[in-house]
Amino acid sequence: MKQGIHPEYHKVVFRDTSTGYEFLSGSTKTSNETVEWSDGNTYPLIRVEISSDSHPFYTGKQKFAQADGRIDRFNKKYGLSEEE
Repeated sequence: MKQGIHPEYHKVVFRDTSTGYEFLSGSTKTSNETVEWSDGNTYPLIRVEISSDSHPFYTGKQKFAQADGRIDRFNKKYGLSEEE
């Protein structure tokens, strides 16, 4: 790798603003805010709107839309029923 062209990679704490869930991860992002982690070290704090703690896919609260097939959509569009 070339020297001096890559951003600094360091540990950062991400906090989900909707649930308060925090996790420590590596990132190139920086922040003026800091937080003390459970290991006693201080890390930059990055606030995120959605994480695996609040995203519907991971929480099991995802809503699935009924996906009709092509034939069903055609029949609905032209008012045809399967009984005819």
